[in-house]
Amino acid sequence: MPSLAQLRERFLATSTVSMPIAGLIVWSAIGLAALFVSKSVVGWLAVYSMPVIMPLAFVLEKLRGRPPFVRDDNPISKLFFQSIIGIGLLFPLVIGTAEAARDPNIIVLGIAILSGVIWIPYGWGADDPVGLRHAIGRAVGSYLVFWLAPAEFKATGICAVVALAYLYSLAAMKKPAA
Repeated sequence: MPSLAQLRERFLATSTVSMPIAGLIVWSAIGLAALFVSKSVVGWLAVYSMPVIMPLAFVLEKLRGRPPFVRDDNPISKLFFQSIIGIGLLFPLVIGTAEAARDPNIIVLGIAILSGVIWIPYGWGADDPVGLRHAIGRAVGSYLVFWLAPAEFKATGICAVVALAYLYSLAAMKKPAA
């Protein structure tokens, strides 16, 4: 049985910067759209855009000449992908809360924070503190924008926080060996 250090090394080796690049693209697009469409549309755009990130990352991997999906029996990889499912299970709670409050900005806030939680198992799996920093910074920044920004700019501001978190992570995260 491989050691934890070996499993982490293998997890990092099969990781990709294409996922955060795809997230940056998607969240930037949502933030831009938020300037032109209704709050309700932006809320649903946030919900329906999250499943686009992984396929977009696969396309980016193909463009980089890397295989888009590496089959791996690494338990850390399995935990990472199962964490995505766990996060997705909470989306209906966010939607229901937004509907009860009659504020679609809560959807953008909730999806921004929940989808940022995936950085915690990533960071642990890769033995990289950037994962936890990303998740915490993204959540704190998103909350601050939600509480302090004018209503018409809350969604765009939250998306900007997410984009900045991705830029930080892309610059600071451990990179897989080429």
